[in-house]
Amino acid sequence: MHDQNNVFYAIALSAVILITWQYFFATSFQSKPAAPKASQARGAARGIETVRPQTQALGKETATISDPQRFQPASRQEALGRSQRVAIHTPRLTGSIALTGGRIDDLSLVQYRKTTDPKSPPIELLSPSGSPQPFYAEFGWVDGSSANLKVPTSDTVWRQQGTGSLGVGSPVTLVWQNGQGLEFRRTISVDDKYLFSIHDEVANSGPTAVTLAPYALISRYNPPPALGYYLLHEGAIGVLGDSGLQEVSYKTLDEKKRLAFNPDNAWLGFTDKYWAAVLLPETSSRLQAEFSAGALGALKTYQADYLRDGQTIAPGGTASATARLFAGAKEVAILDDYDKALNLNRFDLAIDWGWFRFITKPMFTLIDTIFRLVGNFGVAILIVTLMLKIAFFPLANKSYASAAKMKALQPQIQLMRESFRDDKVKQQQATMELYRKEKINPIAGCLPTLIQIPVFFSLYKVLFVTIEMRQAPFFGWIKDLSAPDPTNVFNLFGLIPYDPVSLPLLGGFLVIGAWPLLMGLTQWLQMKLTPASVDPAQAAVLNWMPVIFTFMLAKFSAGLVIYWTWNNALSVIQQSIVMRRNGVRIELWDKFRAMFTRGARE
Repeated sequence: MHDQNNVFYAIALSAVILITWQYFFATSFQSKPAAPKASQARGAARGIETVRPQTQALGKETATISDPQRFQPASRQEALGRSQRVAIHTPRLTGSIALTGGRIDDLSLVQYRKTTDPKSPPIELLSPSGSPQPFYAEFGWVDGSSANLKVPTSDTVWRQQGTGSLGVGSPVTLVWQNGQGLEFRRTISVDDKYLFSIHDEVANSGPTAVTLAPYALISRYNPPPALGYYLLHEGAIGVLGDSGLQEVSYKTLDEKKRLAFNPDNAWLGFTDKYWAAVLLPETSSRLQAEFSAGALGALKTYQADYLRDGQTIAPGGTASATARLFAGAKEVAILDDYDKALNLNRFDLAIDWGWFRFITKPMFTLIDTIFRLVGNFGVAILIVTLMLKIAFFPLANKSYASAAKMKALQPQIQLMRESFRDDKVKQQQATMELYRKEKINPIAGCLPTLIQIPVFFSLYKVLFVTIEMRQAPFFGWIKDLSAPDPTNVFNLFGLIPYDPVSLPLLGGFLVIGAWPLLMGLTQWLQMKLTPASVDPAQAAVLNWMPVIFTFMLAKFSAGLVIYWTWNNALSVIQQSIVMRRNGVRIELWDKFRAMFTRGARE
């Protein structure tokens, strides 16, 4: 049977290799459940221009010879200038609504910057059609009466009733008349966070009844390249009634072209790592919802939309429909508040908590709670690590005591192996008999690592997906806990003016910051406290393990490396105390000195 230190490091190495693979190489390949077929009513009611053979898609734009420049990517500012606009100003948002089309297609998140420099540009979330990466929300009505009614389209020029910009407590109203007795009125309001409410009304002053069905959509063209991490979903997302959570990558949409659902109590849209634009229909609405993909010339197009049941409007009558749009940062507390206040269907799943949500989200809640007390997420991580150490103190003590006893028995085990050098079976039998006699469980020493792995994983996920950790500073040179340590030992931490990463072939490996070095040192100290393997090959592998860990974790989030370093340091202290209590001499300094004296002799 292998020594417990082999189990210890095998488990730890497996965990790091798994996460490293997911972090740097693996891409999302989750299988998606087959979507139900769209109802015939959906196609009949939409009556929109066909952009794919035998497929009718809601709100899809089509390029025409008469309007070629609209679909030729221009600068964002040029695209914004093609329509008159109503400004948006809130404490968190700035942007505008296009009067042409009545779209919400210009939105920046003023509290979030592109870099850690507070003077860097804000994050641009939504952009108009004609810009390099269009991303917008559109709302309207579909003619369900086959009466060739004119309804608002992306080319409709709305008129603002009154003046002023859209702000918290200051809604705006847009009006358009179709010349056939229908007046369309749209009132848009916004709260102090990221929620838009769109109330559409139609008044029929014509001689006949008409039937209209309300719709809402989010379109995205040429989205930025997905990060491609297996642990993070980017693309179409929604909780669609009984179909549950749907996470559909852009690649899957390209392949399937269309996924249709008929849910109630649903929400759907598009998500990035930290941001999202999501439709939040009234929870009582029965929907015909759809994710779709297509092309508009050289542009790849993606859309999330829903169509509600038609409403018949008698002469002199009115109809109304209410829609909601979330467009902003995926802050945990805000999503939870919306989920509760609007009675949504698990809106917190807009954040990709992963399969271990039952660990990951409580981990975030604990760290966030402590952060609110101490004001530093890095310090909060250190405190949580200490709390976990205290919580598992009895279990860890037993495992460290077992490791200490095994370390004290190493001379006897070595003698047994020399006595049965040619008989591996007898070696194992004699070793196990000694363990039984001394009441030692050789597996007990790996229990701290088994406990640490889910904690490591959940903290990794928290640092990776939650926007609260984005650009969160620690101390000194760590300005962003979610990013790798920016220093590098290979240029003497900036003293030598060159970037080792730029070197061909080897550059990708020449990235080791100060915190990864500290982590490697604490890993080496902890390894030296565990019983050494008598097998030279195994001993050589274990001796290199701290070096391997240092290189592997160097590109991980600084917060994760700080956690690992602090956890190692606490483990070394705890294990040293337990070893002394069990009468085992701590030879760390002797081993450290021996490394250099041996090298000098050689």
